[in-house]
Amino acid sequence: MTLRTGHIGLNVTDLDRSLAFYRDVLGFTPLAEGKEEGRRYAFLGDGENLVLTLWQQAEQSYASQRAGLHHLALEADTIEKVREYEEALRAYGVDFAHEGVVAHREGAASGGIFFHDPDGTRLEISVPSGAEEAPAPSGTAPTCGFF
Repeated sequence: MTLRTGHIGLNVTDLDRSLAFYRDVLGFTPLAEGKEEGRRYAFLGDGENLVLTLWQQAEQSYASQRAGLHHLALEADTIEKVREYEEALRAYGVDFAHEGVVAHREGAASGGIFFHDPDGTRLEISVPSGAEEAPAPSGTAPTCGFF
C-alpha cells in the first residue's frame, strides 16, 4: 500500500475570513461547516473530494520559523490558469513572495506563484510545465523551499 495525501488541515484565526479566501478567491467548494462556538471549522473540496479543512483554533498568524507546515502547494492544469489565479489574488490584495510566475529552479519547466493566505500561511500554485521562460529567484535551489 502506498500512502497518499488525504486532505490538509490548517489552523486559522478567523474562519469567516479564511473561508471567504479559499472559497471565493481559490475556488474551493464548501462541503460542511461547523458553527458551534469554540468548535468552528469548514471542510472544503474540489467538487468531489475533501481537500482542505480550516479549523478556527489559532490565536496567532502562521510562523515560518517554527517546525511544521512549510507551505501548501496546489497544482493547476495550465500556466494560463496560474496567471488567472495570480490576477484574482492581486485583486484580493494578497502578499506575494515573488513578482509574477517564477520557475521552481534555473532551467526548470515547472513553476508558479508563491503567496500568503490571510493568516500568513505560505501557498504555491504551480504547474509541471509552462514556466520555462520564467525567472528563477533562488538560482538552482528550489524556489518553493525559500520563500
